[in-house]
Amino acid sequence: MMRAWILPILLVLSGSAVATGMILRGSSGEAAGMLLVFALVAGVNSPLIFPRSVGALEAQRRSAVDGRPVVFWRSGCMYCLRLRIRLGRSARRMHWVNIWRDPDGAAVVRAANDGNETVPTVVVAGRPHVNPDPAWVREQIPPSV
Repeated sequence: MMRAWILPILLVLSGSAVATGMILRGSSGEAAGMLLVFALVAGVNSPLIFPRSVGALEAQRRSAVDGRPVVFWRSGCMYCLRLRIRLGRSARRMHWVNIWRDPDGAAVVRAANDGNETVPTVVVAGRPHVNPDPAWVREQIPPSV
């Protein structure tokens, strides 16, 4: 759980240190802006922007029932963020597994990627697809969902 928050926490702490230095030099307006930028980047890299994660086994079980894709991701991954943003509201209609929170999810990704934890890995109908085009992923979502 904590591993997913390391990058956002470091970004907020770094932003606080930079802002403090700017305030000490008399640039309080610029410090507030800089802190806001760091906070926004931290928020984007946090688990908060992604739909609620479930365990890999539960996601696979649900996918077998409803046919929705399973997306394996981790926080701090720019490719995962790109996929999430480009999917928009469609992202909520898929099953998301954070591999840093779920060891079974990390094992699924390693099995699909020759031992590497390459994300995003999207599993559609039991077949893994590494870093697929978001438009293609959107097409894989069943219309009845």
